[in-house]
Amino acid sequence: MPENPWLAGGDADRGTSYQRRLAAKAASGAYLHAEADLVEGLGARTVLDAGCGTGRVAVELARRGLSVVGVDVDPSMLAVARGASEDVEWVEADLVSVDLGRTVDVVLAAGNVMVFLTPGTLDAVVARLAAHLAPGGHLVAGFALRGGPSPIELPLATYDQACEAAGLVLVDRRATWEGEGYAGGDYAVSTHRLVA
Repeated sequence: MPENPWLAGGDADRGTSYQRRLAAKAASGAYLHAEADLVEGLGARTVLDAGCGTGRVAVELARRGLSVVGVDVDPSMLAVARGASEDVEWVEADLVSVDLGRTVDVVLAAGNVMVFLTPGTLDAVVARLAAHLAPGGHLVAGFALRGGPSPIELPLATYDQACEAAGLVLVDRRATWEGEGYAGGDYAVSTHRLVA
C-alpha cells in the first residue's frame, strides 16, 4: 500500500509544531471556530471528528456541550489533543478501518483530511465514515481542490462519487467554512446526508 502523505514527513513533533501555528493564528485575531459553527448549525448532538489533529474543532464542540469523538492516525497530533481536553474521547486509528461501534449525527472531516488520505483509500474511508452516521446524519468535509497543502488533488466529482457509493447525497456546498457560496474555486466545504 502507498505511504500516507501526512505521515510521510516523519516529523515526530508534528503535533506540537501544528499547535504552535494554530496558536499564532489565534493570537493574530483569526477566528478558528467556523467548522464548529457549521456543525452546531446542523443541530448535531454527537460528532465524530475524523482526522481531528490536535483537537481544535473537537475541543470547541465539546465546550459547546456536544458529545465528540476525535479520531486521528497521527500519535503526535493526538498527544497534543489529549492534553487539550478530557471531555473528548480520543481514538488513534486509520479512517480506512476505524470502527467505533456506534453512530453519530455528524462526521466532520475538516483541515484537508480528504487530501491527506493514503492514496487509493478514498472510497473505503468514505464508506467507513458513512457507516458511523445515524439515519439522516451528515458528512461534512472541507478540502483544497488544487494548490493545497497536499500533493494529492481530489476533484469534487470524484469525492461526490465516493459519497454516492456510500449512500450519501449532496445537500450543500460552500467555498468557505463561514458559508460563502461555492461558484468554483480552489476550496470547497461539502455537506452530504445519509439517505435514511
